[in-house]
Amino acid sequence: MVDQKLRATIITGRTIDQGVGKELGKGSQEYYDNAAVVFLDKADMMKLGIRNGVPVRVTSKFGSVIVKARKFPRGSMPGLVFMPCGLWANAVCGDATYSMGMPMFKGFPVEVEPAPGQPVLTLDELLKEEFGRGL
Repeated sequence: MVDQKLRATIITGRTIDQGVGKELGKGSQEYYDNAAVVFLDKADMMKLGIRNGVPVRVTSKFGSVIVKARKFPRGSMPGLVFMPCGLWANAVCGDATYSMGMPMFKGFPVEVEPAPGQPVLTLDELLKEEFGRGL
């Protein structure tokens, strides 16, 4: 059975590939390809009826963003999704600090759903959408 939405817990963090892309510049294709993604468990991808590289919408109480789905490269973690640090992850993390001085980057609920035909915005496009201006 294919579910339309996956309820999951999100973790954000650095990846080597995202870091390499960042060194090339946040406007680089390398950075975009490695930061505008969400990693999911293979079983969760099957539940959603999606494959590697298809657009999905990740939504939290803070916001929503379209990114490309990727299968976790190691191990199995059903119910957990991972997004590399960057503007795409920030779109769902929000800016609430809960008096701690740092926003939540880990361990909060999100929903993931297929977004067929929806574009994954570039960094400049996402900045314009989020803040009304580009780079």
